[in-house]
Amino acid sequence: MTLDEKALELHAQWKGKLETTAKSKVNSREDLSLAYTPGVAEPCRVIARDPEAVYKYTIKQNTVAVVSDGSAVLGLGNIGAKAAIPVMEGKCVLFKEFGGVNAFPICLDTQDVDEIVETVVRIAPIFGGINLEDISAPRCFEIEEKLKQRLDIPVFHDDQHGTAIVVLAGIINSLRVVGKKKEDCRIVVNGAGSAGVAITKLLLRYGFPNITMCDKVGILKKGMDGLNWMQEQMMEVTNLEGRTGTLADALVGADIMVGVSAPGIVTKEMVSTMNKDAILFAMANPIPEIMPDEAKAGGARIIGTGRSDFPNQVNNVVIFPGIFKGALEGRATAITEDMKLAAATAIADLVPPEKLCDDFILPEAFDPQVSEIVSQAVKKFI
Repeated sequence: MTLDEKALELHAQWKGKLETTAKSKVNSREDLSLAYTPGVAEPCRVIARDPEAVYKYTIKQNTVAVVSDGSAVLGLGNIGAKAAIPVMEGKCVLFKEFGGVNAFPICLDTQDVDEIVETVVRIAPIFGGINLEDISAPRCFEIEEKLKQRLDIPVFHDDQHGTAIVVLAGIINSLRVVGKKKEDCRIVVNGAGSAGVAITKLLLRYGFPNITMCDKVGILKKGMDGLNWMQEQMMEVTNLEGRTGTLADALVGADIMVGVSAPGIVTKEMVSTMNKDAILFAMANPIPEIMPDEAKAGGARIIGTGRSDFPNQVNNVVIFPGIFKGALEGRATAITEDMKLAAATAIADLVPPEKLCDDFILPEAFDPQVSEIVSQAVKKFI
């Protein structure tokens, strides 16, 4: 039985990966009176007088909405709200298993920015945070910004910020291994969608001064045709030398490449033109921009992918459960840039110096320390 066949069989058996379970048992008239009427009226009255009490008396204190419109699901593309449900259910399972956070999938049958924003605002009272998931760029940027303006709970787009945090953590440790300084590194980010933009922003904030962004047309530069509004903004702070050409041209003399783009577009010949001890994060899924053996053959020192069957898996699961755990416990109203940097540094520091090497730059997703360490790092900036 193939992996696909087994997954399909199990999903049919599960009939959904989630269910609701009651904390309050109803085994007697008194139980019923306390959990429901008439006893339930008292917490309602308290919350009506003091809206902040909702965090004390309801599920809001530890519950996240995983919101998607199905427009950019994994590597499947725009498959719509119904087809996105299995992925969003899976995300909710990861929230619970890795962070102890309750999460519920909200798959919206619209891809209109304002309709999505309005819907999320209307359902927000029950949730302590909003995790945006698998929404295509550039709409995802606009949706996130509008929700941040209108809500007093954390809003986090994991495809953007979760990816950016784990990439930064991996790069921090990679530089420790190869002995380079961030100020001396030239970085190429291939893929100028939601993940590529967020990665670039966080790397710039961390202090990498020289970043060039590329997409399917090659090197992006200020003033070129075809850029969306977010890419135009990014051209104000990237490719300051005004480089032109292809991805191959961009990689000549680069120290780091981060790929969030398409399979098989980097060759070992292209890697061979990069600087000594090159670092490649080839994160296209399921087939990366270049396979690790080919990258090694081209002279790369450290290679990370999104896959679990190679060393250095760059996996968002080490980020989002802990981010929300900390934000919910600390009653944060937003996920800030300082929180993201703190999370990245905390994850990097989880790899002991004596174990840090070419093939071990990030902690395992199943490391029981991860969510708590990230949570504590986040809470320091609330």
